[in-house]
This record gives sequence, C-alpha cells and structure tokens, in this order.
Amino acid sequence: MNYKFKLPRLFSAVLAAFTITVIISAQVRAEITVDITQGNVEPLPIAVPDFVFKSDSDAERRFSTDMAEVVAADLERSGLFKPIDKLAFISQPDGPAVTPRFNNWKPLNAQALVVGEVGIDKNGALRVSFRLWDVFSEDQMTGLTLTTTQANWRRVAHIIADKIYERVTGEVGYFDTRIVYIAESGPPEKRVKRLSIMDQDGANHRFLTDGRTLVLTPRFSPAQQEITYLAYFNNQPRVYLFNIDTGEQELLGDFPGMTFAPRFSPDGNSVVMSFAENGNSDIYVMDLRTRKRRQLTDSASIDTGPSYSPDGRRVVFESDRGGSQQLYVMSDNGAGQKRISFGEGRYATPVWSPRGDLIAFTKIFRGKFHIGIMRPDGSGERLLTRGFLVEGPTWAPNGRVLMYFRQERSDERGRGGMPRLFSIDLTGFNEREIGTPVGGSDPAWSPGPLIQ
Repeated sequence: MNYKFKLPRLFSAVLAAFTITVIISAQVRAEITVDITQGNVEPLPIAVPDFVFKSDSDAERRFSTDMAEVVAADLERSGLFKPIDKLAFISQPDGPAVTPRFNNWKPLNAQALVVGEVGIDKNGALRVSFRLWDVFSEDQMTGLTLTTTQANWRRVAHIIADKIYERVTGEVGYFDTRIVYIAESGPPEKRVKRLSIMDQDGANHRFLTDGRTLVLTPRFSPAQQEITYLAYFNNQPRVYLFNIDTGEQELLGDFPGMTFAPRFSPDGNSVVMSFAENGNSDIYVMDLRTRKRRQLTDSASIDTGPSYSPDGRRVVFESDRGGSQQLYVMSDNGAGQKRISFGEGRYATPVWSPRGDLIAFTKIFRGKFHIGIMRPDGSGERLLTRGFLVEGPTWAPNGRVLMYFRQERSDERGRGGMPRLFSIDLTGFNEREIGTPVGGSDPAWSPGPLIQ
C-alpha cells in the first residue's frame, strides 16, 4: 500500500522528491514486542547487515554501509535493541525481495533481521528498500521503499529506524528529529553562546548565530521550521523568531522584564512567557498575529517557567507563592491555579510531555540537582538522574525519552565545568551523552517526526 506524507518546508532545500511505499506481508504473525514501560528492559538482539547494492558503484557501496550503521546506532542508542556484531554473521542477505535463510541467523540468537537494499536511478535519485523479519517465526514484520535525493540518505536511515522501533515497541519512533540547543565555548567569565541545531544523534550540526550576542533557551515552533529564543541586545532581553529554512530572524519584541524564554502554544499561534515588574514576575500569553498580551497570573510572588499541555488547555509553571519554589497547574485562561508538587526540595523548569501523561522537571534537594517526572496531578513522582547540576529537560516527540544538560564540579570553589547534553528514557536506566563540537546547554527537541 502507498502512503502520501506532507513534508514540512524544513527540508525543501534538499528534498526534490520523496516517495514512500510501506510494504507489509499479508501473513504477519510475528510476536516480537518490547514493553518500553518496564525498568531495565533486556535489549532485543537484532541483526543489521550492510544493505545490498544494485550496482558496483562507489556511491552505492558507501550508502550500503553508512545507512546500516546509522540504523543500528539509532536502535542501539534507544537501549531497547542490541545490534549483533557483523563479524559474527554467517552469511549476507540477498536483498529485501528474497526470503532470508533463517538458519544462518538463528544460531546468532538474532530475534530480528533487517534486510536493506540501495540503488541509484539513472536520474541520480536514491532508492532504498528494507524489510524487517522475525527470525524465529520466519515472518515479515514490516517494510518500506523510499526514493529521495542522495544528500538525504541519513534521514532515510533515521526513518527506517523509526519504522523498526514502532513495529517492535508499538510506540512512535523519534530518530527522524532534530535538536536545537545553546553551544557554549570559552572560559566561564567570557563564555560564548551560539544558537545551534543538529540531528538527534548529533550529526548534521550547524551554528545558527555567530556568538556576538548572548542567546538563551531556544524552543521549537509546532510547525518545526521556526525557533523562538531569548537574546540580549545592549543588555536588554529580546525575543526572536528564527526561520530554519531561510535563516531570517524576526524580532518578536523588546521585553525588559523578561525572566524566562517563551514557549509556543500547541497550535503555534501564541507564546506563553513571564515578565518581572516591581520585584515579582507573572505569566502572560502573546498572540503572534496581533502581538497583544494577556495576563494569566497576578500574585506578589515569582511565577515563571510556563509550559502548555499538548491540548493547549492547561499550563504548568513554577512559583514561590507558597514560600518555596514549587510546580502549579492552571487553565489556559489563568483559572484554577493549583499546586501539584509537595515533595521535599524545590522544583523548576516544568515541561509537559507531548503525550500529556507526564510533566518533567528539575528538582533541587540536599545540594543536588535531579531530573524527574510526575503525573499532571502531582502523583507518581520519580527521579531519573541527579548530579552537581542537571537541568533543562526536553521531551522527545514520543514522550518516552528526555534530553537535558549536565555540568560537573570542576574546581575546589565548587564551580561547574562545561555543560554537556544527555538523554535518558523513562525507566532511568538508559542515560547517554549526546556528542557536540563544544559544550551544550538548554536543548529543545523538535515537536514530531519530520514527516507528518
């Protein structure tokens, strides 16, 4: 069966054509599944051989190896799959259209087998096919054929990994996504901070600003091709919209009392933010079409760090109105403000899960920072990781993985070193560093798969 997908403008520069065909066997009886809600899941052994290539060209040979490596790396990094060492392979597959010789894979305890093929058409387009097989039931689980530009090969590999992840776990994949963050370099007293973007695995890295202006806390628009971020110009905070396609920046406004960078509403038509006046801060919503502001909180305390629920009907924020820094939830018009955090310590930087079932936060308790999660009513609090400084959680679009930044103590005076980006799943067992060219802080995950 064929599916048509609407492609965002984000990739219009490199995507001359992108045709996708999903191939599913008429006799799908495979029972391979992984429950990602369990703690410390035993990774599923999976074989990802180099893709078969149609001709003997150098380009096809390169794609056959590189794409298999990206697929295997994506799956391994999730913590749910264990790619088998290629040196252990008894044979190589003949291609997606040929039923594998399963007896060559069963001795390796491969539960699943990925068979791919790459080819370059006469017009230069890259055509990639793959099928996922259940080795022990000898059934096909899913398949895909994609045609695109050669420059887009890495993204094709991420899409294949997403399809495998989705078929085995029952959850939407998150490999075909990007991260925007603040790249940090230089000594602490003269730190250079640049707006940067990369694939979720750290590839295709780009600096978006030159570092001459201090930039903080970037956020993706639901439309994905725009980022909002906070920058200081002549020591005054300004909020900008940055178009990833064109590189153009638009000044959203000068906000002398800005205390926290804005976040988009789920429909992308407004942003929620906080302003400080006369010693306290309150939360406002700005309509991006009219630029009009509407006040949501009005208290003699500090209300900041707002984040929308995925349906746009509620907002979680942090406030010290009860005597310490805690988390609160209210409706999108400011009504029904209710405290939800009651544990020991202070709570900050709340972010609503894209699934709507959890809120991530930073917790400061007994001199340590923690990244944790709780339900929207405050129940079920769990701390996933801790350190000298761990902060700024952001959700993968499937709501099963978090990214954040970490700093370690670097000297006897207790100062932190260069920040680094990490990811962790909801079990708390799969913590991974995400490599960046320089230090990294304030990550934000793109809001969904790049193919809608």
